[in-house]
Amino acid sequence: MADGAAEAADSSARRAVVGAGTWGTTLALMLSRSGPVTLLARDEAHAEQLRADGENRRYLPGVPFGDRVHVSGEPTSLATADELVVLALPSAAMRTTLRAVATSLSPDAVLLTVAKGLEAESLQRMSEVISDEVHGAASRVAALSGPNLALEIARGLPAASVVAAADDAVSGRVVSVLGGRTFRLYRNRDIAGVELAGALKNIVAIVAGAVDELRAGDNAKAAMTTRGLAEITRLGVAMGANPLTFAGLAGIGDIMATCSSTLSRNHRLGVELAAGKPWGEIEGTLPGVAEGAYTVRAAVALADRHGVDMPIAREVHAVLYEGKDVRASVVDLLARESKDELSGLA
Repeated sequence: MADGAAEAADSSARRAVVGAGTWGTTLALMLSRSGPVTLLARDEAHAEQLRADGENRRYLPGVPFGDRVHVSGEPTSLATADELVVLALPSAAMRTTLRAVATSLSPDAVLLTVAKGLEAESLQRMSEVISDEVHGAASRVAALSGPNLALEIARGLPAASVVAAADDAVSGRVVSVLGGRTFRLYRNRDIAGVELAGALKNIVAIVAGAVDELRAGDNAKAAMTTRGLAEITRLGVAMGANPLTFAGLAGIGDIMATCSSTLSRNHRLGVELAAGKPWGEIEGTLPGVAEGAYTVRAAVALADRHGVDMPIAREVHAVLYEGKDVRASVVDLLARESKDELSGLA
């Protein structure tokens, strides 16, 4: 991008994306179709490399930025984004990044989290972390979740997701700015349910990957994913979410995508675990963050806090952090005492 084009984009960009990973870059490209957008990289050195390449070669090789995407490493470049700021960050990096950029954020911008995780220490959802760290943000925070595998969307394939916010005007702004013919967006006021569904389904995707690697069959995979949905719904309801949210795009929709696609990092993690590799060996080899590996700690802690039965999450935790064999976990899950299918959901 020429310097003049970069400056023009920077001075007029009313939309911004914080985080230049696969999903963040994809969303920046989508937003650039209707106007200039600022893409904030982790630092100026990273931004300089992205500008020099004219694309994100690590995550989206062969997809050029075009002249409407201004890549920056300076938080102050977010100041003009008074319409929408997308926070496309791993859950573990959300709080520290917000502390670095908070003073540069416009007080008028909708803050949209697209992270699918929970903060391990506080057990908070990302919208809660944003409200903590950005003064006056609680009324203008929204969350996006659903079956949105970034590489497919970047290639222009059709997808649908759900935008959640307590205020319809906030979710409506996201829909009008980000939605389109190939990216259909629905609205939901249940932000807690949408965020919990998006975060907790990653745990189920790990199980699905393991079942695929073990060649346990489609019946076993269907059973594990369905029972996984049941336990994340139980936790969501205990935390005040609408149970119907888990039957929507953020719940069943996302589970269908991430439990079946080889593009899912969480599914790949399950495959690697079932192949006999320990988490410590896998972690640094994944093409991005497998949020389920970190969210499972928060899920188990929340299950304890709310008295919710989450056997699948506990087995995933045991495999990742307690050295339990994947096959032993599957056997233990199948050996559980039979119970009412709707137990804890009524």
